[in-house]
Amino acid sequence: MTEELRDIFIGAVTVAILVLGSMFSFASNAVDKLGGLFVTAQFNRIDGLDAGTEIRIGGIKIGEVTGLDLKEDYSAEATLKIETNISIPTDTSVAIHTGGIFGGKYVTLEPGAEENYMEMGDAFEVTQGSVDVQDLLDLIIGQAKSNQSKIRKQLEELRKLQVGSKR
Repeated sequence: MTEELRDIFIGAVTVAILVLGSMFSFASNAVDKLGGLFVTAQFNRIDGLDAGTEIRIGGIKIGEVTGLDLKEDYSAEATLKIETNISIPTDTSVAIHTGGIFGGKYVTLEPGAEENYMEMGDAFEVTQGSVDVQDLLDLIIGQAKSNQSKIRKQLEELRKLQVGSKR
């Protein structure tokens, strides 16, 4: 009977530890979600942006994207959570950048010079959406073809001038 009581005691302690661990984990997540400054930013495009995407100032993480929503005017609204110890001027601009050529997206803030600071629920006025790499490559290729055509015309004119000077 003593061995049975010992097994029951060990089982009860194990269950109690699991319950307390779960409660502590839930409580710390709830506190984390409550803290911080929540603000919004509207973009035309947010390709590659997800909840959990980093927000940076000067390359240093200061928060994360907590939600994305499609507005009635078909723009995309991102909800941003910024650490409470960071004061963000109201004229700060927001942009979506890519880490390297094929890297992941992140949100970057460029603080302005305003002496008033963002408050809970405010929205950024100046935003720049993400750039589609395919569109950028198409633009570069189109520009190269245009330059190639101009160079061919100039070479043709030089050949004509060269032939004319030999006569």
